[in-house]
Amino acid sequence: MGNWIQDMFGTDKALIGLCHFLALPGDPLYDEDGGMEKVYEAARTDVLALQEGGIDGIHFSNEFSMPYMLQAKLETVAAMAELIGELKRDVRVPFGCNVISDPKAGVALCAVTGAGFIRGTFTDAYATNMGICNSEGGECARLRHYLGRDDLKFIYYVKPESSGDLGGRDAVESMKAAYFLDKPDALCVAGPVAGKKSDAQLMARVREAFPDSVIFANTGVNPNTIGELFTYANAAFVGTYLKKDGVFENAVDPERVKRLMDQANQLRK
Repeated sequence: MGNWIQDMFGTDKALIGLCHFLALPGDPLYDEDGGMEKVYEAARTDVLALQEGGIDGIHFSNEFSMPYMLQAKLETVAAMAELIGELKRDVRVPFGCNVISDPKAGVALCAVTGAGFIRGTFTDAYATNMGICNSEGGECARLRHYLGRDDLKFIYYVKPESSGDLGGRDAVESMKAAYFLDKPDALCVAGPVAGKKSDAQLMARVREAFPDSVIFANTGVNPNTIGELFTYANAAFVGTYLKKDGVFENAVDPERVKRLMDQANQLRK
């Protein structure tokens, strides 16, 4: 599939920091008093902290639009488009985005904001706490082409977090068909939930089965795990560790970003 990580991020072992938007208009947890200004200021603070710490890339996500939906509301996508449009003025690194858990909405959002990559469930069907997630990879690929964004990188979950394959199929064996037919730009290996270490054994199997693929570690990346994960992965998404005290709900701590980037730079030598 070609290792585009070097071309996009300027390194062959990239760390992508997550910018988690606070609850958005229409979400049950939305702060109506603080409004969109509060959401924007929190996101901008995180963007600046990530870049101050030396992060390679940023990924925007509506992480606090809880409980999640399989089809995003129009107001959610509209709010994210406004936020990313404003935040782009401060973004100095490559960025991507996704809409949980609606990959078609995510593709549209990437197209209009100029994002370079998107992670999502583009193949297979899964049982989740939201219900049955029936991926629409073909629709997403056609939407990407229709919107003139064939350059947008699709990062396929090998197995999404907090989910189970409805057919009980082995994740690697199931991905072989999608890899041949869909030609994903990258594969993404997660742990069971956010903050938990990506499954290194699964990642090793993915690397063996798809030796030429770009592989992302998706969860549980920290100074203690990055060495093992980078044995197999070309890049990693990092969220929880970068927050103050490593707490999911907190703002990004630039010192924790720097600590992780220092470790990554040692591994790159």
